[in-house]
Amino acid sequence: MSGAQAKAAVICGCIGVVAEMSEEALMKRHAQGWLQEYTDNLDVLIKRIRETRAKKEATSIGYLGNVVDVWERLVAEYEATGELLVELGSDQTSCHNPFGGGYCPVQLSFQEAEEMLAKDPYRLKTLVQESLRRQIAAINKLADAGLFFWDYGNAFLLEARRAGADVSKPGTEDPLTFRYPSYVQDIMGDIFSLGFGPFRWVCTSGDPADLQTSDDIAYNVLATICSEDLPKNVQQQYADNMRWIKEAGKHKMVVGSQARILYSDQRGRVKIAQAFNDAVRVGKIKAPVVLSRDHHDVSGTDSPFRETSNVYDGSAFTADMAVQNFVGDAFRGATWVALHNGGGVGW
Repeated sequence: MSGAQAKAAVICGCIGVVAEMSEEALMKRHAQGWLQEYTDNLDVLIKRIRETRAKKEATSIGYLGNVVDVWERLVAEYEATGELLVELGSDQTSCHNPFGGGYCPVQLSFQEAEEMLAKDPYRLKTLVQESLRRQIAAINKLADAGLFFWDYGNAFLLEARRAGADVSKPGTEDPLTFRYPSYVQDIMGDIFSLGFGPFRWVCTSGDPADLQTSDDIAYNVLATICSEDLPKNVQQQYADNMRWIKEAGKHKMVVGSQARILYSDQRGRVKIAQAFNDAVRVGKIKAPVVLSRDHHDVSGTDSPFRETSNVYDGSAFTADMAVQNFVGDAFRGATWVALHNGGGVGW
């Protein structure tokens, strides 16, 4: 699990359930404040989901155990009561390396999986593929009942298909077209098409007060733009990101540098940058603010099962967008430019 998943759920007003096999990793996230509560008991987990749903409370719950057990229990609850306890779902296991420790099969504990990886990797692969088939079977049942599931682009569906799971899109013979689209293709694409993507700024003073001031400045800029007569879908994006920038500080998102990430289009970015310049000039912010972009920014990343998952001409694997952005930004005078590999999905 990452810390971002749990806090994002709470900020959005959701009940977030994240499964984690490593007790050390889960306890670290809880101790650092990224995760609000945890349990290793499925009965307790289901009870907490029902309690918080009834009270309309937002929380993040870490489950110390395998996510396949969670999916199958949610199916059992639905079949027994008719109550669908999950509306949104995804998977972020490291399925670009499923047989090298990236996916822990449900049949084994975390320690057992590590030991089998060292002693009998072929047997581990067999168990991983069996576990993937079970996971997809549960997800499919919940999706038929109303769950909205999306793929993160981490090769989860690719490896599930290779394992023989039912993930192919009905009516197509393309082995790389799945019944569940990537979230970029299905959700983020429309947002990117409006020009909204994640950029980042860093307060070089290292002072948390400067970051809070920058948050306030960004919020006011967005509020001014949002008050204008904008297309509804554009206005919604500004409103969503106003909520984010207003909530981010109180949720203690900073790790290391006093930095913030925010989705905006070109207009918002330019106005925020100008407002930061003004604040630095008059001493409202103590030191320069460095503006950068997140790797997930518009056309900033190419991953064949994420950003370019619906590109079918053979170029989905070429990473042309990311490389052209890298070179183009440098030619245009950007002073903080990097070309990365991985992007959280292994490509």
